[in-house]
This record gives sequence, C-alpha cells and structure tokens, in this order.
Amino acid sequence: MDKELIIKSSPTEVEIALLEGSKLVEIHRQKTNNNSTVGDIFLGSAKKLMPGLNAGFMDIGHRKDAFLHYTDLGPQIKSLIKYTDTVMKGIYNSPLLEHFVLEPDNPKTGKIDQVFDKNTNVLVQVLKEPISTKGPRLSCEITLPGRYVVLTPFTDIVAVSKKIASIEERKRLKVLVESIKPKNFGVIVRTAAEGKK
Repeated sequence: MDKELIIKSSPTEVEIALLEGSKLVEIHRQKTNNNSTVGDIFLGSAKKLMPGLNAGFMDIGHRKDAFLHYTDLGPQIKSLIKYTDTVMKGIYNSPLLEHFVLEPDNPKTGKIDQVFDKNTNVLVQVLKEPISTKGPRLSCEITLPGRYVVLTPFTDIVAVSKKIASIEERKRLKVLVESIKPKNFGVIVRTAAEGKK
C-alpha cells in the first residue's frame, strides 16, 4: 500500500497528514512557538553582583533576573557601558559609531565588580532561554545577524566564513565588506554570501 506524508507549514502552525492509499490514517497539528528570546537585545540593569561566582544578575524585565558571567562580557564591555550611558543621557544619539570614541579592551581575567557597579545599565543579548528556576543567560558581545553577514558593534574585524574554500572568493568578499563597513563595526561574512555581489 502506498504511503504519503503531506506537510502544511504556516508561521503559526504545522500540520502533518499520513495517507495510506487515499485514506487519511493520521493527522498531527502543532502550534509553533515564537516566544524564544535567544538573540534578543535588552537594556539590562545590574541588580546583584556575585564576586565569588565572578558573575552578576541583571534585570531585563523577565520574571527571574538574568545571569551574566564575566567571561560573557567581551573585550568591548567598557565601550558598551559608555555607549549605553551616553545614549540614555541623550548625549549620543546616532545609530552609527563613527564619532564614538572606543574605550580600551577589558582584560580576559578580572572581576565583575571592577566592571559593574550596582544598577549599572548596559545593553545585553540573550544567549540561553530561562530553564526551570533559572533566568536567561546573557552576553554583552552584541551580534546583529543577517542572511549574508553578522554585524558586531565596537570592533573593526572583518572575518570570512572558513567554509568558503576559494581563496580568491574569500579575498573578494573581504575587500568588498571593508569598502562598505561602517566605522567601529566588525563584520563576519557568512557562507551564504559566497558568489554574491
């Protein structure tokens, strides 16, 4: 007997039907969950610093405070804190960073209480969803992903996906991106950009 699987997908629901011959044997419907916050960017406020864990808990508006470890601060954390502060005070109001003076990089080894004071505001990005009694896991290394590139503010690095094998194509993409990249933004060229103008 011939079996046929029919799948209908929409932004809100997925339906799967199993046909044997021309008769419907099974049908499954599942609502899609678009409540994921992974990758979302929030304004976080340091609520509790834990020097023993070298981490802090940030208020980002969730039921549970989010967890931020020192290793997830990134080298540009001082620039990010300065940017957040100047934007909130109305001193800096451009989405571009061409006139923004970057701060020196943060050392890889250090203490969280040397970087944050209580109630320090900073932009954060969700790395992991909340689990059980734990809040979300955060990072201060902000990335803005697109189809062909990933934009990384407060850096100047241009990197090309290692999955693009052709040396000529890698060079072409790097030169192209360097010619259009805004100042104080890094760009990671994704594999999907291979052969694109």
